[in-house]
Amino acid sequence: MRILITNDDGIAAPGLKIMEAIARDVAGPDGDVWTVAPAFEQSGVGHCINYTHPTMISELAPQRFAAEGAPADCVLAGLHHVMKDCPPDLVLSGVNLGNNSAENTLYSGTIGAAMEAALQGLPAIALSQYYGPAMKDLEDPFEGAAAYGATVVKQLLKTGFETPDAHGYRTFYNVNFPPVAAADVKGTQVVRQGRRQGTSFSVSPQNSPTGRQFMWVKGGDQRAPSAAGTDAAVNLAGYISVTPMRADLTATDELDHISQAFDRP
Repeated sequence: MRILITNDDGIAAPGLKIMEAIARDVAGPDGDVWTVAPAFEQSGVGHCINYTHPTMISELAPQRFAAEGAPADCVLAGLHHVMKDCPPDLVLSGVNLGNNSAENTLYSGTIGAAMEAALQGLPAIALSQYYGPAMKDLEDPFEGAAAYGATVVKQLLKTGFETPDAHGYRTFYNVNFPPVAAADVKGTQVVRQGRRQGTSFSVSPQNSPTGRQFMWVKGGDQRAPSAAGTDAAVNLAGYISVTPMRADLTATDELDHISQAFDRP
């Protein structure tokens, strides 16, 4: 198997080393692993692509590249430049330090890379490591992902990736490892995306010594669970979450209702 890996924490991120190990395990002794990752951290960029200016790409080592762009740019670079003569069979994104459960999914560059791969017609999986108080004394915060990542990916490959739906959107997977030591992981649950109620991003303004005002974006409480049977809730209960996703954002349950409003004279 030939695998392309990327992330949103940057080419030097510790989680990328974990992903490389997972990818090599999945690819097997005769497999091939290629890395195209952002030159700098790109957390929170979502599915951003840089089409208004060129993106510099550098080969750091054989089959290892850094691109000065977003994770989705890295996927495009991998598919249409770096690996154009030997396209990958699978794209893996992560392992992100911090969860991409619930509403975080919508901001995540890790998810954005997997989504772009799916839009390009390839099987793709995003992997993230939830972080929490139970992990503060761990030598390696990624030990859960390291212990179970390859197993989860292999199981998803065995399960398969659905052919595109009626509108052409392909399924990709979002995997989150719980904020506990590897020995305390209780299992895996396949669940839908949730929403942490009352949790959202905000800003904190500050004045510089020159009097100019700046602001820092602040995240919400990551210890708040989502509804029962959804990703953040099972993660906080000690389970790995697996969520099948598509790029289609249509609120299908609202189509008939909205249509009726326009049908009225």
